[in-house]
Amino acid sequence: MAAVNGRANWREWLARWSDEWVRSAEPAELDPEVQRDRWLGFAPASEEAVAAAEARLGYTLPPSYREFLLTTDGWRNAGMFVWRMRDTSNLGWLRDIEPFWEESWEDADDDLDDDFDEDLGDESADEDSPSDNKFSRGLLISLQADAGILFLDPGDVDENGEWAAYSLFSWRAAPPTRFPSFTALMEDLYAEFHQMRKPAGETRDSWDVKVEQARLDALAGDADGASAVLEKAEEFGRIRATVLRVQLELLLGNDYQAGMLLSRLLHPGFMPDGWLTDPLFTEELMPWLLNQHAKTPGYRNSILQSALIGEQPDIQLAIAEGQARLRNSGTSFGNPEFDTLIRQALQEHAADPDALWHAVRAAMAHWRPRTVDHLAPIILLTNPDLAQALTRERGHELLSIPRGER
Repeated sequence: MAAVNGRANWREWLARWSDEWVRSAEPAELDPEVQRDRWLGFAPASEEAVAAAEARLGYTLPPSYREFLLTTDGWRNAGMFVWRMRDTSNLGWLRDIEPFWEESWEDADDDLDDDFDEDLGDESADEDSPSDNKFSRGLLISLQADAGILFLDPGDVDENGEWAAYSLFSWRAAPPTRFPSFTALMEDLYAEFHQMRKPAGETRDSWDVKVEQARLDALAGDADGASAVLEKAEEFGRIRATVLRVQLELLLGNDYQAGMLLSRLLHPGFMPDGWLTDPLFTEELMPWLLNQHAKTPGYRNSILQSALIGEQPDIQLAIAEGQARLRNSGTSFGNPEFDTLIRQALQEHAADPDALWHAVRAAMAHWRPRTVDHLAPIILLTNPDLAQALTRERGHELLSIPRGER
């Protein structure tokens, strides 16, 4: 969503967030007043309350956070792991309220703070201002969370007066995540809620429209633009975006990223309905997965091996059927016209990667998708001669060709 600017925009967005949360929650999860008012926030802070907090802290709060407080003095359920945010009465410095976070990160802080530990040189800072690092100078804005914190850094300020914002959860075993502003942090928490709860409503519907347009754009040859939209849609839990994006990543030679996406699609919590029998999976992605499995030393780090951890009889059956299909019928490169041209190209140019590539490129005019969500012939990558001819640059060129039935 676009950045929130001004009190009216905060109210409109937060009202939508509240409504989606209430509709996706069990009644027992909701405070009585939230269930009654369909509002995760509280009454707005007064200008006097905000000014008093600023006087106590010795700082003027960043614009987006100030407008947020003037819209709601506190907030419930910021994402899935922050249950309550602070209000003007209990805002305070991280070093004073929860100093153990700085102590826990003391050893790693030299690496994490290279860009932010210099002298602030800010007119708003004085001798008593926190200036050692983001932890000692951070303003704690979360009140109750699952072994984590949200905080703002007055030592990292942009041209609009916005302070950098951070989220940190010990169970993620990762450095603090930086956001350019409080607004950006809240947008990320909102996306996290959508990714995990997938609430019905305007936001979900708008992302589904964007995913469909990205599909059409990808088939029209704009892989880069489509990929950027799909990546953002994934943050909002749109699993169709993952189905589409994994194909682009494979053709672009980004095998590690594609592997992460395929692992997600094989996870029971994310797997689309009917995925293991979808022709896009069985005829295009399963052969690639089996090929990757065969080339992985000891199979220990193959995607399929990881997907079989635990009781996964459906995946075991899909693998067995995929192996039998390749053993009995061999590889099909797609619709008959395209398949014939690719086989002819292999017969004539297998030893010449450049000539083979040109034949593949010419054949793309005859390629047709197996399903509505099929974007490109991933199956080509399972043949060693074709895989050698399809360099990263050529994969990008292939994706730039308008193709299929759009």
